[in-house]
Amino acid sequence: MIKLCFFARFREKLGTAEESMTLEGPMTVTALMSLLAGRGGAWQEVFDCPRGIMVAINQEMAALDSTIHDGDEVALFPPVTGG
Repeated sequence: MIKLCFFARFREKLGTAEESMTLEGPMTVTALMSLLAGRGGAWQEVFDCPRGIMVAINQEMAALDSTIHDGDEVALFPPVTGG
């Protein structure tokens, strides 16, 4: 099982800050986003195009081709800018 955490406008759009999900086995971040987009509605709007989505696995920044394993915490958030 993995823990998904949604931040900023993703949390607002999806109506949830976090959820747990069971994986069939290891998968890439891109595969996870495709799975989430397959839920349709707001999920598809947020995750249909993984570019522009930032991800951290176990609180370390990760790439779209990074592998997610059982027990991981995956945080998904839009890019942020500082000022």
